[in-house]
Amino acid sequence: MFNFKRRAAAAAGALALAAATVAAGAWSFGPDHGSGHGREVDLQLLAINDFHGNIEASSGLTWPGHTAPVGGAEYLATHLELAREGEDHSTTVAAGDLIGASPFLSAVFDDEPTIESLNAMGVEVSAVGNHEFDAGIDELNRIIEGDDDFEGADFPYLGANVVDEATGEPVLDPYWIKDFGRGVKVGFIGMTLEGTGDIVSKSGIEGLVFEDEVATAEQYSRELKRKGVNAIVVLLHEGGVPVAEDTGHDCESAAGTATGMSGPIVDIAETMTPLVDVIVSGHTHQEYVCSVDDPAGNPRLVTSASNYGRVFTEIDATYDRRTKDIVRSTVVGSNTVVTRDVDADPDQTAILEEYGPLAAEAGNRLVGYIAEDIKRGQTRAEEFPLGSLIADAQLWNTASADTGGAEIAFMNPGGVRDDLLYAEGTPGEATYADVFDVQPFSNYVVTLDLTGAQILEALRQQLPSAARSTTLFLQVSEGFTYTWDKTKTGTDQIVADSLALNGEPIVADRTYRVTVNSFLADGGDSFTAFADGENRLFGELDVDAFEDYITEFGTQANPLEAPDLGRVTVVS
Repeated sequence: MFNFKRRAAAAAGALALAAATVAAGAWSFGPDHGSGHGREVDLQLLAINDFHGNIEASSGLTWPGHTAPVGGAEYLATHLELAREGEDHSTTVAAGDLIGASPFLSAVFDDEPTIESLNAMGVEVSAVGNHEFDAGIDELNRIIEGDDDFEGADFPYLGANVVDEATGEPVLDPYWIKDFGRGVKVGFIGMTLEGTGDIVSKSGIEGLVFEDEVATAEQYSRELKRKGVNAIVVLLHEGGVPVAEDTGHDCESAAGTATGMSGPIVDIAETMTPLVDVIVSGHTHQEYVCSVDDPAGNPRLVTSASNYGRVFTEIDATYDRRTKDIVRSTVVGSNTVVTRDVDADPDQTAILEEYGPLAAEAGNRLVGYIAEDIKRGQTRAEEFPLGSLIADAQLWNTASADTGGAEIAFMNPGGVRDDLLYAEGTPGEATYADVFDVQPFSNYVVTLDLTGAQILEALRQQLPSAARSTTLFLQVSEGFTYTWDKTKTGTDQIVADSLALNGEPIVADRTYRVTVNSFLADGGDSFTAFADGENRLFGELDVDAFEDYITEFGTQANPLEAPDLGRVTVVS
């Protein structure tokens, strides 16, 4: 059944929260149970995912139906604190990608401000996501443990399916047990998606294996049961997409658009052991509260809280002390939009005031000038101006004989994280912070040898395959052209004899010098053809190459314009 749940406000601030709460994400398996004083105890889980270091209350964080911006750590922390009021058994959890691909304010300090923010916010446990590995396992361990100048995370980062290839043992804690007292214990198993190794730079995860999510959940659920912990929640950095169609998986969303769901999380939830009571998911940056039957045919809650701290999930359930388990029929889930009509949390404000001026000093440096907005695409399956501009910048940066002798450059669409906008008040000025927000991963530009046949294979790997279910449109540098004929099937869509460089056909057995970032050079996003490239020359950081290009060609007298589309001819 569906129901709508409003929290009675205990103070003026809570009244404001209740007025702003979007409970359209409420999903219930049955009536509320438990007073918290007898055999049954009320539990509350608050969850976030895909925060990506968005600690600042940016005007760019919006939500459907809301005229004012949403999100920001100052307001997320207040919403969470108000949600905890009156709850004796509450914990705050996360499903990965809390750091990585972060805005400049956090990224310039290696995401230390975000960890401090999450510590102060009361996060008690998180799964790792793929972006926790952006800088490699050693840097992740530093984030967890801290160093001489940084205290690290106050909460455990779980990675049950992140395994040392040599020993077969997990390199991070596989699970965490929350002891609420009075005999109430809940186990949390944390995992990233099995495909993490295909979407992060290989150099930082050498020797690691990312194992199957369902098998891993089975293994550690049974281990928790042997320890007398029957109430089990999986924090999984893999997700789905809410859809308007009735898929047999009942869903609600705070945006009011979902009926069913699709995506990888559906198959995982349908096959994951019934020992797991709730699945908190992420990765797809979607927002949903859904019911997916487990293998025993019992409804099980699957949730996701959008991204960037714009939404949080509240899950309420009854814990039975006799069975030491969650009563599945009592589980209720709802998503709440993080509005800014509540008081800003003072601890979060203090963190922002500490780091803000330092970031501004570094980020306000003028790089060059742009003549107009230069934007990403609506999806990652299309050509877009900013991707073309980055490819041009990387080609220019590596074209000379001593920097690589590049003839062609390719850019992965997922590596373009923000638009380059013509700002009001400072017309056309592009700062270092603007440039960094576009490319925050600190990849290197790499020039390598590929034959014409290997280039064709790379282009064919844009299409969905057994390794990746989505289309990813490589952004190409000026002078390189080809035809993508969507009236054909399979890899024939990439028309082999259409590939050309400056009007001359690409020759299958000729070797070309090609520049990509180090993520693609390692075969990231399942573009394994690039991993076969030889005679590699590493250049500077991709963000520095982009900065140099804007400085060179984006002068005040002649600011940069958005490149025209059409390097790839798409037939549909």
